[in-house]
Amino acid sequence: MAAFTVSLDPCSVPRQFPPSSSFLSPSPSPSPSPLTRQPHFRFPCERPKPAAVSFSSSLQGAPAYFPVQKGRSSSSLRTAAVRHVEGSLTRTEGLRFGVVVARFNEIVTKPLLEGALTTFRKYSVREEDIDVVWVPGSFEIGVVAEKLGKSGEYHAILCIGAVIRGDTSHYDAVANSAASGVLSAGLNSGVPCIFGVLTCDDMDQALNRAGGKSGNKGSEAALTAIEMASLFQHHLH
Repeated sequence: MAAFTVSLDPCSVPRQFPPSSSFLSPSPSPSPSPLTRQPHFRFPCERPKPAAVSFSSSLQGAPAYFPVQKGRSSSSLRTAAVRHVEGSLTRTEGLRFGVVVARFNEIVTKPLLEGALTTFRKYSVREEDIDVVWVPGSFEIGVVAEKLGKSGEYHAILCIGAVIRGDTSHYDAVANSAASGVLSAGLNSGVPCIFGVLTCDDMDQALNRAGGKSGNKGSEAALTAIEMASLFQHHLH
């Protein structure tokens, strides 16, 4: 049988006192019978109060120190703000652009090109700083754009084309390939390659975006090319 231990609270243990105790009658009384229940009293017991806990300095957090660069006052550090950079449409001096244009759907791509060239001239890009390269279709734009980007002669490449949905799935293949080709050209060359390829459901949609009531997407793409070229040239070089 396993041994066990019982611990008792000293404040709850009954205390017995002899008959002569001041708590009983002072008159003598006969010895109590063993069968007689003895009176007991419960005295208030004060348990020791827990000592106040204090933490030594070794447990407290160490003070933080922040290095301050020499030559800078604390006020300048407090007033430091996030730095924002972006390209400019007016700082175009010295910027060179390559334009890759698909000959397929020329009725759409030529107005897109004219809109882009007009915008370049409007923002003071010299004509001798613009080279236009024609390719058979939008599928071939990506590889030529990457070649121009890797040449190191251009600050941005503008890609212009038009893919119009037909009765077969050829549209999806060409549109997806043109988009991924332009993206890969920019990533692989490190030069901004701007996607100016229209992907439309019909010819009316394309013409409306090539100088019609929906504006000229070639002109908008040229603005993007200027801003990105300026950003790379003046801030990210």
